[in-house]
Amino acid sequence: MKSRRNVLTAALTGLAPAVWGSTYLVTTELLPPDRPFLATTVRALPGGLFLLALGRRLPAGVWWWRAPVLGVLNIGAFNLLLFAAAYRLPGGIAAMIMSAQPMFVVILAAPFLGERIGALPALACVMGAGGVTLLVFKGTVSLDTVGVLAAVGGALCMASGITLTKRWGRPGGVGLLTFTGWQLTAGGLIMLPFWLSLENLPDGLTGANVFGFAHLITLGAVLSYIVWFRGIGRLPAVAVSFLALGSPVVAALLGYLIKDQTLSALQIVGMAVIFLAIVLGQIRPPRKKAGEQSGEPPSATPRTTP
Repeated sequence: MKSRRNVLTAALTGLAPAVWGSTYLVTTELLPPDRPFLATTVRALPGGLFLLALGRRLPAGVWWWRAPVLGVLNIGAFNLLLFAAAYRLPGGIAAMIMSAQPMFVVILAAPFLGERIGALPALACVMGAGGVTLLVFKGTVSLDTVGVLAAVGGALCMASGITLTKRWGRPGGVGLLTFTGWQLTAGGLIMLPFWLSLENLPDGLTGANVFGFAHLITLGAVLSYIVWFRGIGRLPAVAVSFLALGSPVVAALLGYLIKDQTLSALQIVGMAVIFLAIVLGQIRPPRKKAGEQSGEPPSATPRTTP
């Protein structure tokens, strides 16, 4: 039963990266161009304030600084770097670079969470990066340095956010909706002054812009982050990190279905490799017995002397 619950939890958590896979298409087709601070703020702040109003509870104690840290890593800085990479990098290169995120989680999980770096996670990291490369790489392209740095920074932010969210957990008595609202609000508020000072307001919003922002606020932020943080609380950090590899698969499928892009045989092979990497990333190492953990053989039962 526990194994079945883990599979269902992983499948539900994987819906969040699937929704995020539409971010590349929404950014390029529906949002005002070259405004990553605007996209990040609008994506996070309205939904965060809505959840905060529902929960009617503010952070207390150490969570006055922990919630903003998680809000920056999971929401603010991550989404800003994601949008910056999506605006500046062509052909899914951003997705290819950000596929290094599980590798960062595997590295961070050892010192921060005590999770062992086994052979399967290492193999899954290699397979995931290779599968994403087969899926999105389209030959020689000119790389924008700022876009590449943004993609690497986004992968690091996401990995750090997953690790610290797992390490700190959720404060007692705080519901999942409130916990998500803290982070969305913090991430949006931190981005707000940067947007107002560094970017101009759009001349006007089209119907496509409104639809794009509505998608980001509802599916792309509120619902997806609730599911995502629920999964982090119930699954190992490394297992959650591999679920994020579903984003480039959804992005490629949407390009095929909506933008009439082709899918080559190598891209289909890449999807299969990514799927196998995700499955391998969900396998947990068997727990050792107490005697095996301490390095001592189990003691024999003493005989009773007649």
